[in-house]
Amino acid sequence: MSYKVEPLPDSYAGLGEGPHWDVARQSLYYVDLEAGALLRYDYKQNKVYRTQIEGEKLASFVLPIEGNPLEFAVGCGRRTVIVHWDGVSPTAKVVRTLFAVQSEFEENRLNDAKTDPHGRFFGGTMRYVGDEFVHRHGELYRWEAGGNVTLVKSDVGISNGLAWDEKLKKFYYIDTTDYEVKSYDYNFETGVASNPKVIYNLRKTSPKDHLLPDGMTIDTEGNIYVATFNGATIFKVNPSTGKVLLEIKLPTKQITSVAFGGPNLDILYVTTAAKFDQPAPAGTTYKVTGLNAKGYPGVNLKI
Repeated sequence: MSYKVEPLPDSYAGLGEGPHWDVARQSLYYVDLEAGALLRYDYKQNKVYRTQIEGEKLASFVLPIEGNPLEFAVGCGRRTVIVHWDGVSPTAKVVRTLFAVQSEFEENRLNDAKTDPHGRFFGGTMRYVGDEFVHRHGELYRWEAGGNVTLVKSDVGISNGLAWDEKLKKFYYIDTTDYEVKSYDYNFETGVASNPKVIYNLRKTSPKDHLLPDGMTIDTEGNIYVATFNGATIFKVNPSTGKVLLEIKLPTKQITSVAFGGPNLDILYVTTAAKFDQPAPAGTTYKVTGLNAKGYPGVNLKI
């Protein structure tokens, strides 16, 4: 299989994260996490728009709100807030706080989050100050319209990749500090995940060589795509067997997350980071074509 990796124009984010394909607007939304910025890649225009959220230093995810095209749920510190943005303006405003978590853990922040296929929020926290591999103070949460925040899992180091398979009734989850991907049985009616099982292990012989799994997505055949923060590689994995079907190589090391998009949902968009003095083209956002696979669009958050 010959795939092609190409950069999106002017798509730099120092810590790019949270790619979300919006079908209605044919746009890829993502964040520059440690800059408190949102970005939108317009497919038809082949152009990236960037906005700064006023008064915020962190933006860990961006989820369009169902029924309101100008509002987005964004992770700012330990708050999930509603941000008003027209997709073009260079500044955006926080309208209100949807919910907050871990008020007592001032050194934590929200990290990756997504909506499940029914529009529920799933996302988690991590230690932001200090060693998150030692201080496993993170948690994974579920939130749905009209309800409270529900704890899904505690003892989390870095809450990261999330994906669902409606056909197999599975939920896939990554805690980066565990160096693995877990599958859960998932009840789509209730949003309850149970029976965790390790399906893909990224540990190597020596701990210093362990790969760090980060963001994740799934294709329509049920294969998962796992980004590695220190591996310059996205692994396409069959979660039923744990077998690696394809290694997608990128021209920079810190691969943070992946999402399918484009008019036919067959383009894999990839966010990267330029942390710890990584050289260019670190921080560039890419598109991967020629994978002969299709994914699912991002789901709006129901509030």
